[in-house]
Amino acid sequence: MQNLTKRILISAGEPSGDMHAANLVKAVIKNNSNVKFYGMGGSFMHKAGVDLIVNSSDLTVIGALEIITKFKKIWRAFNSMKHAIRHDKPDLLLLVDYPGFNLRLAKIAKKSGVKVLYYISPKVWAWHESRVKIIKRCVDMMAVIFPFEVDFYKKWQIPVKFVGNPLSKMVKNRLPLEVARQQFKLDPKYKTIGLFPGSRLSEIKRLLPVMLETAKILKDNNHDVQFLLSQASSISSEVLQPYLQSTPVKIQVITNQNYDVMQVCDAIIAASGTATLEITLIEVPLVIIYKMAWWEAELTKRLIKIPYIGLCNILAGRKIVAELLQDEAIPGKIAAEVEKMLYDLPYRNEMISNLKEIKNSLELNDKEGISDVVMKMLR
Repeated sequence: MQNLTKRILISAGEPSGDMHAANLVKAVIKNNSNVKFYGMGGSFMHKAGVDLIVNSSDLTVIGALEIITKFKKIWRAFNSMKHAIRHDKPDLLLLVDYPGFNLRLAKIAKKSGVKVLYYISPKVWAWHESRVKIIKRCVDMMAVIFPFEVDFYKKWQIPVKFVGNPLSKMVKNRLPLEVARQQFKLDPKYKTIGLFPGSRLSEIKRLLPVMLETAKILKDNNHDVQFLLSQASSISSEVLQPYLQSTPVKIQVITNQNYDVMQVCDAIIAASGTATLEITLIEVPLVIIYKMAWWEAELTKRLIKIPYIGLCNILAGRKIVAELLQDEAIPGKIAAEVEKMLYDLPYRNEMISNLKEIKNSLELNDKEGISDVVMKMLR
């Protein structure tokens, strides 16, 4: 590549995308000082050296209502990015997740003759498959983070590369196992059960009472158990306290140490979400639970085209971890599954072996990483 500066317009609209995009930027800049990044992102990308023309910190939306209330901000951000594509022609448009916004940018780039690389695919294999047609028409390369996505895009004859899952490098405990156990004051003779009720208020309201009732059943049936609750940064202690005060079971709450909590657990009850993949990467047996309003559940059934909601099960292509959803997510059933994970050794060992396989499948090994794909597209 010549020594002329190459300019990459990058677009990430959510906190997770901001973090993954920042790591990508650092990896590229580390070995290529003649690459300049500018575009839309948050504090992680800014610290990584991206010249922000749009700050995405206030663009995250959860549900249709927030899309309406933040519409003006999202529209202004889109127009700024559209202007950058049309009037400040970048050498490459790099899109990170955030499909509702980024696929519209891809259309603008296609019309403007700008190459498009999409990192972290929309979940078109689960729902919104109609978006594949836009991707086929407007995206030059998909850089995907799940191995099964390669076959999905090849079926549609869309150029695709598996670049490893960024979580496989990020999910690391900060403390050695024994140090973490001592810091959390855990009894070494007891089994430790982790509670991960989610990061949204609606999840706490629906799932935490179920988890606490499950903990009571487990404690009544098995005296050698103790409980840790991992508190998400988005949930305040004031929200949790009324629930915790209503249970006779001692529940120790740990904040901002997700991975250390995961590693000390013998089994975990987790709300469906990214945490279930993180637990998979730490190879701890888990049961996935979820509850939503009946109308949301009915709508989800009609939209989602895959048989599982847990990423570990989706990646395995079969149920390797129990999923207890809606009416199945009741304390008695959850407690029975936890006891099976703790005391049925063949069942426990098989689950750990399956989780290890999933973990290995997400690592890149010697294949082409995302920074390599970026540089290839610039040449």
